[in-house]
Amino acid sequence: MSELKGREKTSSGFYVTKEAPIVTDNPVPTPSVPAPDILRCAYMELVVTDLAKSREFYVDVLGLTVTEEYENTIYLRSLEEFIHHNLVLRKGDVAAVAAFSYRVRSPEELDKAVAFYEELGCRVERRTEGFTKGIGDSVRVEDPLGFPYEFFYDVEHVERLSWRYDLHTPGALVRLDHFNQITPDVPRAVKFMQDLGFRVTEDIQDEEGTVYAAWMRRKPTVHDTAMTGGDGPRMHHVAFSTHEKHNILAICDKLGALRMSDRIERGPGRHGVSNAFYLYILDPDGHRVEIYTQDYYTGDPDNPVVTWDVHDNQRRDWWGNPVVPSWYTEGSLVLDLDGKPREVVARTDASEMAVTIGADGFSYTRDEEGDKGFKLGNTL
Repeated sequence: MSELKGREKTSSGFYVTKEAPIVTDNPVPTPSVPAPDILRCAYMELVVTDLAKSREFYVDVLGLTVTEEYENTIYLRSLEEFIHHNLVLRKGDVAAVAAFSYRVRSPEELDKAVAFYEELGCRVERRTEGFTKGIGDSVRVEDPLGFPYEFFYDVEHVERLSWRYDLHTPGALVRLDHFNQITPDVPRAVKFMQDLGFRVTEDIQDEEGTVYAAWMRRKPTVHDTAMTGGDGPRMHHVAFSTHEKHNILAICDKLGALRMSDRIERGPGRHGVSNAFYLYILDPDGHRVEIYTQDYYTGDPDNPVVTWDVHDNQRRDWWGNPVVPSWYTEGSLVLDLDGKPREVVARTDASEMAVTIGADGFSYTRDEEGDKGFKLGNTL
């Protein structure tokens, strides 16, 4: 819980504090042992139902590089990556996420991961040979929020393609930037991720104390993952970075030229939260992929936390454009360590879509002396 009242608003329209004022009344216990030292989000393992169609989408359309491929599995990476892969596509019967994978600072951090999650009573599996090609000793867990996480250090190095400009396309994807997870109880999720060493950079709240989403990081960007309020556990999206926003526009043009414009769910646009330029697209199974660029540095220890009012229609799109309902309601299933889909639990706190009507023109951009600035709602 938290409240916006009594805090000073900046000229940009949001609130700034030293640390996220988010408190849960249903916390996951804090382990007595130290958390593993996480460096960054490193790769996602996606289960897809038609490997050929997924290969066409991620390789032929988006331009990810194939590191290795087999009958039922493809390992992909972005242009600036030097570890074996950023994305694993594995053929299966049910489209879902098998792992949100993080790299840790040293091999010893894996022992810490095992102790941290075992103290919480979580299911933990460790494979010295790794769970995927190109990754060595690894720990996978079913975390208290219901998500499948992986931690690893040992990797197979591959060629970093930054200098291979002959391979760069107009919409070149250069890095894996972040995950986004859907969870029914955002404050509970935030507190647990803070125990795991994550810091909040931005969040969305209201005056009644409801927290709708929070952005959390390990590397010095806006986020390695975000916790979005909704029915979960599910995956909202996986995000890859481009160098510039014109790369994102080139992807839109390419999708249009290929008569694949129906794959564009939302955007292109500029976020208020994160300040990044964005595009959301859907793969053949409906897994959501964000193309993302131009957020900001957050690495200082006193980096201020930005809090947005849920009724500010510029928080999700800086230009105040509508958010399509599917963006709030749809998400990918996540799997347990046996490969079975986790049960989805309904959110009981207020829905962001319900209170803002899709964050479109019915939300206000200002509220001084009763003068609410509407973009669209007052014309309908």
